[in-house]
Amino acid sequence: MTSEIEEAVTRHYARRNLFEDITRGLTASGANLEALTPSDLAPVDEFHTAGRIATLQALAEMPLADGMHLLDAGCGIGGTARCLAIEYGCRVTGVDLTPEFIETARLLSSRMAGGERCSFQVASVLNLPFAAGAFDGAVTMHVAMNVPDRARFYSELARVVRPGGPLCVFDVMKGPGPGMRYPVPWAETEATSFLFSRNETVALLAAAGFRLASENNMRDFAIGFFREVFAKAAAADGPPPLGLHLLTGANAREKFTNYAAALDAHQIEPVILVAERT
Repeated sequence: MTSEIEEAVTRHYARRNLFEDITRGLTASGANLEALTPSDLAPVDEFHTAGRIATLQALAEMPLADGMHLLDAGCGIGGTARCLAIEYGCRVTGVDLTPEFIETARLLSSRMAGGERCSFQVASVLNLPFAAGAFDGAVTMHVAMNVPDRARFYSELARVVRPGGPLCVFDVMKGPGPGMRYPVPWAETEATSFLFSRNETVALLAAAGFRLASENNMRDFAIGFFREVFAKAAAADGPPPLGLHLLTGANAREKFTNYAAALDAHQIEPVILVAERT
């Protein structure tokens, strides 16, 4: 069943000509394609709630140091990995199920100073191809919503992170409100959406061998963030040349509208958890 779900998740995120579409958006935005910066890619680079804003906030809560080797589990097109490499001096290995994401991550990183500290490969977070204790820490952002076997996911992270190493989890978690309308950015239907509450997530992390160090519920911020995004979209003639619609497909507006409605109804809440491997 897990392999069937992973195949469905891969199909959900697959996008033909993704790098070409991003390149066109960058060109239209006036970016230098041979010397990209995190700011150039910010509109599309971070496929999670509040994008780069949330990335910087989450990473600021981790005890990061220059030269650390980190795992980005479910790296997408590499935005968080490049942020860690360029702004924190870390070496980062990113894994993702979606071949198009990995190809795009490699190509974008090759055009950015500091991107050489990142490497990317296609792999499942449920079967990480690394030795025990291979990493000084790990991050995973908006990945677990597609992972039903959460215990195995966190156990794999615990296996590959050395004792004392930090883990940052930023995911959409189940809120107290009932129900959920689909599609949303991470799933077309509930068949590939697996939401756990904050308390369930913390318990599973503890069972896997992580001790919670800090947390930040981003729901209130996310509600305001999406209201601002929708207001800007309503005032524009069409979608910007570069944005998450390139990753979410033709029904991007419906997906984000449903996401924002679920936030308002407190059916979901994006939460940052930072833990330590015991």
